[in-house]
Amino acid sequence: MQILDDLNIKTNNIHLYETAFTHTSYTNETNEESYERLEYLGDAVLELIMTEYLYKKYPNMLEGEMTKTRAHYVCEQALYAYSIKLGLNNYLRLGHGEEENDGKHNQAIVADIFESFLGAMFLDQGLDKAKEYVYKDVIPLIESNTLDFFKDYKSSLQELMQSDKRNINYVLVDETGPAHKREFTMEVRIDDIVYGHGVGKSKKEAEQMAAKDALDRSCSK
Repeated sequence: MQILDDLNIKTNNIHLYETAFTHTSYTNETNEESYERLEYLGDAVLELIMTEYLYKKYPNMLEGEMTKTRAHYVCEQALYAYSIKLGLNNYLRLGHGEEENDGKHNQAIVADIFESFLGAMFLDQGLDKAKEYVYKDVIPLIESNTLDFFKDYKSSLQELMQSDKRNINYVLVDETGPAHKREFTMEVRIDDIVYGHGVGKSKKEAEQMAAKDALDRSCSK
């Protein structure tokens, strides 16, 4: 696996990394293990590494601000950007249907494998190697603003409405498509009035798009 050579990883368990790139659509056809458990582990590893990074990088940053900043760096859009930049999506193993639907560029899937790959590395090489990987290949992308992370429109909308103490709710109004290619439509309602609509491949993405729509409408008034 070329990615292991690029990272100078000499592994005795290549199966770990193969699993890290194996989507459920592939396992349904082959009965192999998917990346889901490794993703769960990698999520915790990444959160620890990012927390330590922020703690050391910004000694005067308060806990609440660190939490908000960390969330920005580990959100689905950021993980997708890391994976694409590092070429992890090229190693995805997908079922035929997901392959035909361009699963290698599906945001949710590509974001997942960043964490599953990190989880595999943690099990195989330990925390120090996982940290080295993040600090060498991810932190520079953050610090140089190389990647245009998806803006947190929900937080922006919340801050805009906070002074008026208005009630914001996100409501799922439609869900379409096959299981491997779902599409969600959300409404954002402020004091029970619809202010925006959004469509996405996950509910979270659709909520962000609805918030963006609401912000765009408020700016155009």
